[in-house]
Parts: sequence; structure tokens; C-alpha cells
Amino acid sequence: MRIYLVGYMGAGKSTTAKRLARRLGMESYDTDKLFEERFHISANDFFKKYDEALYRKLEAQILRETVKYEHAVIATGGGTPCFNDNMDWMNQNGVTVFLRISPQTAIHRLSQSKVKRPKVVDKSPEELVEFVQQNYAERMPFYEKAQLTFKGEDCDLDALTALIPTM
Repeated sequence: MRIYLVGYMGAGKSTTAKRLARRLGMESYDTDKLFEERFHISANDFFKKYDEALYRKLEAQILRETVKYEHAVIATGGGTPCFNDNMDWMNQNGVTVFLRISPQTAIHRLSQSKVKRPKVVDKSPEELVEFVQQNYAERMPFYEKAQLTFKGEDCDLDALTALIPTM
């Protein structure tokens, strides 16, 4: 059984993956971390040095390699579901959970985060609001393909665990 957590930047996918995996007695993985381990470069540095198209191609390869994890909760990058038919692939190879947060929550979390995401690293507060509102709307159709949707703000792990089908 594989559980893929999808959602916007700042939705809490990485933290939730660790907590959910512990709860279910599974391993947790993060595709962003797997990318960094494989290529020895952070996503931010990769975006600066190369381009997004190459990043998305390599990210899709990393994602598809997660099929080797039998009992795992896998946190994906915010854009992962939106490229290379990744969302359809995840739906075919595991249970997908959309951790849904509001754009306002995303804006707040991104502005407070110590680690700046490549897509928002140099944005002013006004530019961040405009970017998140537009980008979130563009990504929503992909996130909504998830098999399950769960409220990402103040994640209730008991409720999330109850939502996951047992296999």
C-alpha cells in the first residue's frame, strides 16, 4: 500500500507524511528529499541553475521510482501532480490524498517559512498573494483528481487515518 499526499506548497505534506506513516506503521518518503539525495542539489538551486522543465522531468522519474516502496506514505512536491501525468500515475499506483488548505493559509505559511520555495523565493508580499491565488487556481484541477480530500489546516491525524482505506 502506498499513500501519496498531494497539495499546494505549505499544505503540510512532509510533516503529515511522517506522522501518518508512524501511525500506520509504514515508512515515509518525500519526493523533494529523494530528488535532493539523488542529484545532490536543492530544488531552489536546481531552479536557479537549470530550468523547470528539466526539474519536472527528473521529478517524474523520482516519483515513478517510489513504486518500489511497498508500505509507504509519500509526500510530493506542490507541483508534482500537475506535470507529466503524475496525478494519474499516483492514482494508479496508490491511494492519493489531497491535503487541502485555503490560498490564504498557503500565503501565510509561505511568507512565514524559513525555507523559501523556488517559485516564490523573490516575491514581495503583494506579488506572493497574486502568485498564490493564480497558481493555486491553476493547480486545483490536478489536486481534485485525488481519491480522497482532507482539510490540511490543523490536520486531525485520527480523522485522516480513518479516511484511509485499509488494504
